[in-house]
Amino acid sequence: MPEAGGTDVRVTRAEDGTVRIGVPAAGTAFTRTVLDVAGAVLSRPVLGPPGLPAAEIHDPGRAQQWLWAVYGERTAAAVHVVSAEPPGAIAEVTPTEPDTALAGYAARLALGHWAARWWPASYTDGIPALEPDVLGLELAALTHRCQQLFDDPEDHSDGSPVELLQAHQAALDPLIQWWRAAGESAGPGGQLDDVLRLIDDAADCAGLDGHALRRLRSSLETGPGTDTAHDARTSNNARGPQELRMPLDLGSLFARPGDYALAAGEPLVAGGRVIARGSGTNDWRRYPPGFVDSAENAVSWTVSAVGAGRRIGVEVVADVAAPVDGVRLAAEVRMEGGPPTRVSLARRGDVWAGRADIDVPASLPPRTRTEVAVLLPGFDPGPDPGSGPERDLGTASGSGTGGRSDRDAVRALVRRRLAAVALHVPQDTYTRPFLAEIAAVAASAGEDF
Repeated sequence: MPEAGGTDVRVTRAEDGTVRIGVPAAGTAFTRTVLDVAGAVLSRPVLGPPGLPAAEIHDPGRAQQWLWAVYGERTAAAVHVVSAEPPGAIAEVTPTEPDTALAGYAARLALGHWAARWWPASYTDGIPALEPDVLGLELAALTHRCQQLFDDPEDHSDGSPVELLQAHQAALDPLIQWWRAAGESAGPGGQLDDVLRLIDDAADCAGLDGHALRRLRSSLETGPGTDTAHDARTSNNARGPQELRMPLDLGSLFARPGDYALAAGEPLVAGGRVIARGSGTNDWRRYPPGFVDSAENAVSWTVSAVGAGRRIGVEVVADVAAPVDGVRLAAEVRMEGGPPTRVSLARRGDVWAGRADIDVPASLPPRTRTEVAVLLPGFDPGPDPGSGPERDLGTASGSGTGGRSDRDAVRALVRRRLAAVALHVPQDTYTRPFLAEIAAVAASAGEDF
């Protein structure tokens, strides 16, 4: 996190009564981080250099518990004053030095929640997925570290430390194995040791118990580089400490399936004469994480003539963790900007696939513009205005610049972060890799860490 001094901060009272610090981060949803805290929402652009977040404060009284730490005392005082003024009031503040530790960890927590939702995992683009349980446990640790930001369970819109621990405990044993093998220096600056001790403290404060948490407590008391009687690989009979073989193959510990291949079953369109094909829009906002490969060309379609009618077949490359049973995505098909037609998509192997007959009016030109996008019904917020038509029937046309350029920028950011992990580049609190990123690089490269 950069220092706050030297640049004025604007504090304003909006027409709706909220107090704002700075200007809320704009742009597509996946280009900004958002963190709900006591009495406010913090936002920050993901792309570009990090800085102080913008804040929309709906309860200045509750927000005072952390404002001074994130923005400094002068800004906290300005919020108190402006909150009592009528809408339109403005204060320009040269901030004092904030508590850079809390500000940095808050920014990191927001970035971690962004990664959990928007990380562009793609087999075809070569961007490895993050192990969700590993990321979830680090977010539990960060949330516990940032407790000053919260004073009510409802503040934790992305999960309290207890909720995150309970949801992601499956990764606790692998993290303990990693810590034992690597010692207290595991990760940048003892990061893994720090995360595990925060998890232990959070579990102790919440009164949580269980085999994995008891094993964590015993391991932390014994120290790294040793095994304990709680090790799942032993029998029920307790045995003394035993050294773990070094080094640990971290790639195997967190390996993802390696035989993922684009091997669809039946062809897109059964029968008929293919008259057009193209790629559709892959708008990440329109389905939950873990459903679809994030590559730009993950959505493809084919139109064929079947007698006097027309049939469209759609295939979408599935994420390696995509659900198989009981869930159906949909493709939204528009002809020449007309009303949408939904095509139900079922998971088949490593693709989501479906087909449907479409009504093409005779008045449409031979080279009808076709737009195809993938979504999850009930989750979809609607198309990104910046996406635009992706293909004309039979010929490639330019894609919309808004969504596509933002997605490309996010991919570039993620590749830079992964490259920094592979090269062991030192990073500050905000930019240093998450444990899940370190594990993903190790798993994709087959390295020991």
